[in-house]
Amino acid sequence: MTSSYAEFLQQLRDEYGEHFSQMPLPDGLEEHLKQLIQQGDQDSIQFMLKVAWQFGAQAGFAAGLRVAKQGSAETGEPSPSFLRA
Repeated sequence: MTSSYAEFLQQLRDEYGEHFSQMPLPDGLEEHLKQLIQQGDQDSIQFMLKVAWQFGAQAGFAAGLRVAKQGSAETGEPSPSFLRA
């Protein structure tokens, strides 16, 4: 049995995997991650994930606020009221 989070990630991978596979990572990150995995440094890996998650959440929230205030970029229509700040 898989967790709902694992299922969610698999959905994202199925839908956007090709796009993300073409996205470069910062220089040295892939090697650093491989080293952390080889060393079994789970704490550092979890810290990296938490930082990335936090940055993504902040960017998503900011984008949602912008759409709520300015309306949809495609239609110029106001966003649903539950998105408005």
